[in-house]
Amino acid sequence: MNEHFQPVALEHASRLINHGPTVLVTSADGGRRNVMAAAWSMPVEFTPPRVAVVIDKRTCTRELVMASGAFGLCLPGAALVDLTYAVGSASGRDIDKFARHGIVAKAGPVFGVPLIESGCAAWLECRLIREPHTEDAYDTCFAEVVAAAADARIFANGHWLFRGDNLGLQTIHHLGGGNFVHAGGVLRAQPL
Repeated sequence: MNEHFQPVALEHASRLINHGPTVLVTSADGGRRNVMAAAWSMPVEFTPPRVAVVIDKRTCTRELVMASGAFGLCLPGAALVDLTYAVGSASGRDIDKFARHGIVAKAGPVFGVPLIESGCAAWLECRLIREPHTEDAYDTCFAEVVAAAADARIFANGHWLFRGDNLGLQTIHHLGGGNFVHAGGVLRAQPL
């Protein structure tokens, strides 16, 4: 769909979320699909690449993830801040957020989960790691990354490229109450 998206080696998949961006969690089961915003996600293992994301047990997304065993993590760029806030502020039980907001998604290469490329910096397709003793107790979900891709204009050769010419693709970080900041202003460490 997006000619700028290139596969990311799974050994670099953790770099897509290690800086703590807000993510769009996508899910589907049968004919139902949903997308929600999540501020808490992080890499937890390198090989195989594994991630954790907080998905409230009471949400439509969590229901679909538990039923299908898979989900997507899409990293919206600054250009999608309004959409990110909108999908994070409404329940998928009430509306089809993809249809309501005109979100175009492609099917993930492994599980077919809906993945968003337009306006996003990257995506990760994930297989849920079932933890029966915690599924009813915690909102945190653990997953193995089975596929990943990123827009080469902002992530290439395993590294982020935050520049003035790609502000719209720079990841966003939720501060609460509808306030976000975008990534950028990279500082390069020098040997002491």
